[in-house]
Amino acid sequence: MSRTEATVPMNRVVLGSTGIVSPQDAFGALPIQRISFDEAERLLRRAVDGGMSFFDTARAYSDSEEKMGRALHGLRDRVAIATKTMAKTPEDFWDDLHTSLRNLRTDHVDLYQFHCIDRVWELGDGTGMYECMVEAKRQGKINHIGVTAHKVGTAFEAVETGLYETMQFPFNYLSSPRETELVSACERKNMGFIAMKGLAGGLLMNADALMAHMACFPNALPIWGIQRLEELETWLSYIEEGQPRMSPELAAAIEADRAELAGSFCRGCGYCAPCPQGIVVNQCARMSLMVRRAPSDVWLSEAWQTEMDKIDSCTECRSCVERCPYGLDVPAVLKENLEDYRRLLARRVEAGSAESAVDGRGPA
Repeated sequence: MSRTEATVPMNRVVLGSTGIVSPQDAFGALPIQRISFDEAERLLRRAVDGGMSFFDTARAYSDSEEKMGRALHGLRDRVAIATKTMAKTPEDFWDDLHTSLRNLRTDHVDLYQFHCIDRVWELGDGTGMYECMVEAKRQGKINHIGVTAHKVGTAFEAVETGLYETMQFPFNYLSSPRETELVSACERKNMGFIAMKGLAGGLLMNADALMAHMACFPNALPIWGIQRLEELETWLSYIEEGQPRMSPELAAAIEADRAELAGSFCRGCGYCAPCPQGIVVNQCARMSLMVRRAPSDVWLSEAWQTEMDKIDSCTECRSCVERCPYGLDVPAVLKENLEDYRRLLARRVEAGSAESAVDGRGPA
């Protein structure tokens, strides 16, 4: 990794009224689902040793909580733990919370969040959901109440209630002006802002640019999705060496990414799953970008050709559209990516190499 010479000391973020303090460099634990317990333990303990102190997971992330509980057991006084529930009833809320506490091997979580809300739970709305948060806090099982959202309108509604101590929302240098305004709105309300999807689902790869951009928003706490030691070491290096200052070179790199990735594109969040036809929507719908921004041999393999061919079986049931938090016309995006993908494959055969197959630009 290339490091710019001009750096500033790592910003320390205070998450609004919670008082939770963290380096502007936190751990998103969704990806540790994909690695073993032993690998996760090594990764998480290295993160703590390297200076990270805020760790975010969710009940919905299969065994992520269990891995975190095993790894951070005995380090509880050094870390703040956040987790989430997608419950829609009080009964499911309590089931989720008690399961999370068992998995995390703790008697409380520092931040408990309603996960990926499609409505804003409020006091007295008849559901009893927000009242569950209040009671859990009274019992000492949670310290602070937060919310996560993917739709900016819903996020602003939650901010305006004044009921939530933190907001978690996708944020990176591809964010729209309206999404960027959400960060400022949280600051005005003394509401912590947690930035998820900092790498836009893996499409953004310039770590210096990502860090320099995030430093421009001192109230934003990015939770980088991490599953490999080399990824972790990149983020830890900023704690030790400082954050890059925004420079003309980094600003130009950001503008180049914005130009390439402008418009509607799949962020790879996976909320569209499962597809009735077995299509891996959150990868196939962004294949044109991935094949150009990552080693192409992986994405042009026979295995991925088989997966992409499944797009032909799409019945346009539009269940994916209903679940997409970004409002994408998913069947249309899939078909655009399939057409581009087949052009790349044909070009690869003609040129006799994968390298020459990725010199064009497909849909973004």
